[in-house]
Amino acid sequence: MNFSFDAYVTAALFDRSGNAGFALGDGTVRFSGAATVSAHDGASLAAALHPGGEGLVSGGDDGRLVWARPDGSASELASLPGKWIETVAASPESGLIAFGAGRELHVRDVKDAAFARAFVHEKTVADVAFDPKGRRLAAATYGGAWLWYARIADQKPVVLKWAGSHIAVAWSPDGKFLISAMQENQLHGWRVADEKNMRMGGYPAKPRSLAFLSKGSLLATSGANGVVVWPFAGATGPMGKQAAEVGYDEAATVAKVATAPATSWLAAGLDDGRVWACDLTGERIVPLKAEKGSPITALAITPDARRVAWGDEDGNAGVAEVA
Repeated sequence: MNFSFDAYVTAALFDRSGNAGFALGDGTVRFSGAATVSAHDGASLAAALHPGGEGLVSGGDDGRLVWARPDGSASELASLPGKWIETVAASPESGLIAFGAGRELHVRDVKDAAFARAFVHEKTVADVAFDPKGRRLAAATYGGAWLWYARIADQKPVVLKWAGSHIAVAWSPDGKFLISAMQENQLHGWRVADEKNMRMGGYPAKPRSLAFLSKGSLLATSGANGVVVWPFAGATGPMGKQAAEVGYDEAATVAKVATAPATSWLAAGLDDGRVWACDLTGERIVPLKAEKGSPITALAITPDARRVAWGDEDGNAGVAEVA
């Protein structure tokens, strides 16, 4: 199933019912079932799966946070006029949604319209992620990551410091490790309990996309000619261990990765437009989009690893079955 949206694909996500949704640079959210939602007066800059599992939550350059649903309906969840909402995260465990706008990190509760929290940082919030229980937030910013308890109004954050610009962040599924991607062609990690630093370098390009799989024992990232896979089993995570590279191709760089967290399956989207999936158990690579094109900008895989959705910077998108 292929689509031509004629607008930059910001995000591709599968909701709980298996609907593929695409947030686009023209401000719409399109679903594979043909519904189109006009979410923003401008561009969609970031999106996440709604905590309830139905549809997408999209943040735009119009300062609006919008819940777009596969039946074509939409609800405004927040409005910050004059702001750009550039990162969105949601937690099905807690029912909370977090989004970054400039130096502010905001939190909303889908079950309580009156609930609102705002946390201010020294620099712009580049990314945000919930811990596995949905109670704590990590905000990637310049100089490190700031940790907040999502529901507490007045608090002093824990600041995990590391020099440089942090642009993406992910918690390990057990909540023990926090990993950030950096502008400096490297990852940085912290063991949360004691703030132990973990330097994870050697990338030829910026590793902007990262996701855990195999129940948290592995971390897959972009930023190289293949998918870089770090081992995370044990109390020390990747410290003192070597990463592996899967699907090496000297003609392209992996731009996006997506994982089915409970399985050993991952998907990769390349900067030359190709897409493939792989079962790390047998290292079996399944080509899903063999023709080359514009760089892949959005990628998702279903929890059962049976379908992959992708989109590129020119508005081409698709959904494929993993054979």
